[in-house]
Amino acid sequence: MSHASIGHIHLRVSNLERSIAFYRDILEFDITMQIGDSAAFLGAGGYHHHIGLNTWESLGATPPPAGHTGLYHGAYLYADRAALGRVVKRVLAAGIPLAGAADHGVSEAVYLRDPDGNGVEIYCDRPRSAWPVDAAGGLAMVNAHLDVAALIREAG
Repeated sequence: MSHASIGHIHLRVSNLERSIAFYRDILEFDITMQIGDSAAFLGAGGYHHHIGLNTWESLGATPPPAGHTGLYHGAYLYADRAALGRVVKRVLAAGIPLAGAADHGVSEAVYLRDPDGNGVEIYCDRPRSAWPVDAAGGLAMVNAHLDVAALIREAG
């Protein structure tokens, strides 16, 4: 059995600087490398990159139309509720609308779109000991209301 994990996501973007500003300034990723005005790599916690951005085939392009195949969303894990609340606060301060928010029992998640229309989930996990289970002991995820205002208040 493979013990693979997700290493990174690489996105085609239409405007590199705009996308860098979103992932660096709003979502708190660090630039680890940039190739002129055509590509950038961003990571967290010293990792070489979690996100690759490039304009190699997409400079000035428009997002794919709704109803077509493609990336549903990339999910970015934050350490705790306070960290997630801080990022959500910055998202809203930047005028970026939320597409949704949910308490999944195992995690709390907020959904939005990046500047190129890619789906973005920002979330924090609950401790495994708090994950909901069903009568048979299996995982019982939910899709309940998330109080975004309370999340932001926790950020301080």
